[in-house]
Amino acid sequence: MSRRSILIAAPMLAASLRASRARESWPPVFKADRSQFTMVRPRAMMPQLRLQHIGGRDAVITAKPGRITLVNFWATWCAACKLDLPMLASLAASRPEALDIVAICTDTKDLRKIRKYLDSLAVRNLACYADAYGAAAEASSAMFTIIGMPITYLVGMGGRVEGYITGAPDWLSPAGSRLLQFYREQS
Repeated sequence: MSRRSILIAAPMLAASLRASRARESWPPVFKADRSQFTMVRPRAMMPQLRLQHIGGRDAVITAKPGRITLVNFWATWCAACKLDLPMLASLAASRPEALDIVAICTDTKDLRKIRKYLDSLAVRNLACYADAYGAAAEASSAMFTIIGMPITYLVGMGGRVEGYITGAPDWLSPAGSRLLQFYREQS
């Protein structure tokens, strides 16, 4: 290669590398029916949430360092939640070593009603909670804005809220896997 061809090719190579790095700083596209994963800025740390597990015990939920946390808000009246909750349960079963999922019922504190609803959907092994103390409602007004139902917030490995998606996306799809992998690689 001549010096001239190197001088001509160098700016194009540099531009290509910059474009490649720019693409890596944005998460891959992940869509549900009428929405897509949307980043939030500024990113803030996930607050502690005092909730009641559907088994009756109190729980304080926090993001665990080095793990992705999905915080899902749902309601028993929500049609899309009937699709979303089983998907999240399947996701939890498929990736227990790398992912925490917190499903919070927003419309009732009646644990029997919540358990009955989840049983009707055959949802098992999903960490489901009631917002018995208003902690999630308080956090939702400050950080987890509920702009649709269901809505799932992704909390990255460092405990910061990265973004959200409304509706019932297919977390087990290649696009869902790419999004989760992207945030696993971010530190």
